[in-house]
Amino acid sequence: MTESCASLRAWQESPLGRAVAAAETRLLGAAMDDVFGLELLQLGTWGAGRELLGGSRTRHQAVVCGGQGRLGRGDLVANPAMLPVAGGSIDAVLLPHTLEIAPDPQAVLREADRVLIGQGHLLVLGFRPWSLWGLRAAASRSGFPPGFNRLISERRLRDWLILLGYEITLARRYLYFIPAGPGARAGLQGRGALRRGLFNPMPAGAYLLKARKRTYTLTPIRARRRERAPLLGGLVNPTV
Repeated sequence: MTESCASLRAWQESPLGRAVAAAETRLLGAAMDDVFGLELLQLGTWGAGRELLGGSRTRHQAVVCGGQGRLGRGDLVANPAMLPVAGGSIDAVLLPHTLEIAPDPQAVLREADRVLIGQGHLLVLGFRPWSLWGLRAAASRSGFPPGFNRLISERRLRDWLILLGYEITLARRYLYFIPAGPGARAGLQGRGALRRGLFNPMPAGAYLLKARKRTYTLTPIRARRRERAPLLGGLVNPTV
């Protein structure tokens, strides 16, 4: 395991990392309330094993590890940009901060689109670059959390999804607390993790985007039958 992967795993097991994963588990539980089907695929490990999938209503769930240094426990070790999964066979795909540390995030997004069925759901978690969390990631040499040097904004992700033909069905922001000092201790106690509150001026540090894959059916157009000239009274006038 590389040093960066070990640092990220240590952060995930810290009180702050556990609080973030717990808040995201509650957030995803509500977001997946209408996600049904046979298979849900999580690309990348985050939290403690299958923690984020606790609220899933699909019949089966699988975790693909490999793109995040094989952190945690997974069901399949594979490159998220090259999945050994048949196209159009997955009902929902979850990307828990996977795009932010992937060498080619657009390739991972295209691969998720490939395996999704028509009208399938795509759920993405990400940290906001223009927030206190994003500023700390930019100011830290190793990133924050460790390895998160390149954050993807919600607006950019929306543009990518629209180009792929997706419809945004839900957008939620969360982590309304400072990721250090007293603000972090307040976040550990659950205050500001998912809601801003009446007297909380802090901007959100992360977002959830849920999108649905749109499909377009081709309507066959019946060819017009060629009109035949009548047998009687249909003689052509002679030309000069």
